[in-house]
Amino acid sequence: MKNTILTFIYTGCLFSLLTVSCEKLIEVDLPANQIASGTVFADAQTAEAALAGVYAGVWGNSPLAGDKIGLLLSLYTDDLDFYSPTSTNGMPEVYNNGLIPSNPVVYSQWTAAYQQVYACNAVIEGCEQSETLVAADRKRISGEALLIRSILLFNLQQIFGDIPYPVSTDYHLNQAISRKASAEVLQLLEGHFKESADALEDSYRNSERIYLNKKAAQLMLAKVYMQEQRLAEAETLLKIIVGNNMYVIQNDVTKTFKKTGTNIIWQLKPANNGDATKEAIAYYFDYMPPYNYALSSDFMTSLSANDLRRAAWTKAVTVGGNTWYRPYKYRNLTGNTDEYSVVFRIEEVYLLLAETLAQQNKVSEALPYLNATRVRAALPPVAAPITKSEVLNEILLEDRREFFTETGHRFFDLKRMDRLDLLLTKKPNWKAHHRVWPIPEKELLLNPNLKPQNTGY
Repeated sequence: MKNTILTFIYTGCLFSLLTVSCEKLIEVDLPANQIASGTVFADAQTAEAALAGVYAGVWGNSPLAGDKIGLLLSLYTDDLDFYSPTSTNGMPEVYNNGLIPSNPVVYSQWTAAYQQVYACNAVIEGCEQSETLVAADRKRISGEALLIRSILLFNLQQIFGDIPYPVSTDYHLNQAISRKASAEVLQLLEGHFKESADALEDSYRNSERIYLNKKAAQLMLAKVYMQEQRLAEAETLLKIIVGNNMYVIQNDVTKTFKKTGTNIIWQLKPANNGDATKEAIAYYFDYMPPYNYALSSDFMTSLSANDLRRAAWTKAVTVGGNTWYRPYKYRNLTGNTDEYSVVFRIEEVYLLLAETLAQQNKVSEALPYLNATRVRAALPPVAAPITKSEVLNEILLEDRREFFTETGHRFFDLKRMDRLDLLLTKKPNWKAHHRVWPIPEKELLLNPNLKPQNTGY
């Protein structure tokens, strides 16, 4: 990877990342207003500040940020349409499935993710090497950093396939690191999700659920099991999460994305009080598609007139006789006091559990979990008798209606269910090899050990 990040803590407890080239690491004195990393992890207060910096980085510039992969993969699949074919920012190629290794969007998503992976590694190493940090604090802080790192690497594996798996801040190792096969990445993630689950508690250390807990780790572990077709193990974990009384589906769809929702497992807090979520800004327009994208007509057709989500989560904008629809899950553009960016919510667990059960031929047992979000949206419940194939089709449709434009769901769901071929009839340039993105050209030039390039690119 191109970049190594040296981490410091400002005396005002603001976390920053200083990026330097791996090709020439220059030693410099610490600025007068910064504290060396050895001091950072001397006690819980400063170690917490370092971890808070990681969370801020995830919200500000990572694939999990509200205006990143959720938007990009919605364009890449079939939930968003694009209206500026002459743009030079790399977005037309995302929408038209014409990505090449030099595309700036590909490069930015790769580097943003690995910068945050490095930041997590810095926190983990700082906790491990500290001689004064209390054991309980060390376990929890490193556990949260490990979980963030693992979530990022899981998403990278889903998007790029075989990927580097850095677990150190040693730039000598990182600048020559090789890619690991997807199956090996999943094995490593399994171990690390288990480790983070063991390190964390169910209870939240903040009532707003802006920090990760054990249940988030168990959700990610279940996702790994589903990728590995270990369905019974995934079912067990998902049922544990559903059975926890901390999580309840919001019956009112207008409250699904309110920060106090009992449906939320993890959400990202905006940088400043009153700031809008990144989703609210990215998807807003009142005259024509902003940055030239809007919800696709194909997606809007999937939402019936009776579906409460159509009125609550989409917004019609009519100009000059033309009507576009924009995502309206997040509404506050100014003075935001009740919306954070939701990353995980219990509705996902319900639909994953329905899918896991159906895949094991437990069709009747799957129906209540599928119907939970349907009934809440005023759709009729799916009833037996129904075949396994039919219920899996209904789950995929419900996934789309429930999670459009959220954190890459459409792409990840299609890929997990081996249904990406559905895009052949909707995306003229779609090819089988588009199930993964190309490795950024700049990274291959800097580190030949990342070769070979993904097939088709």
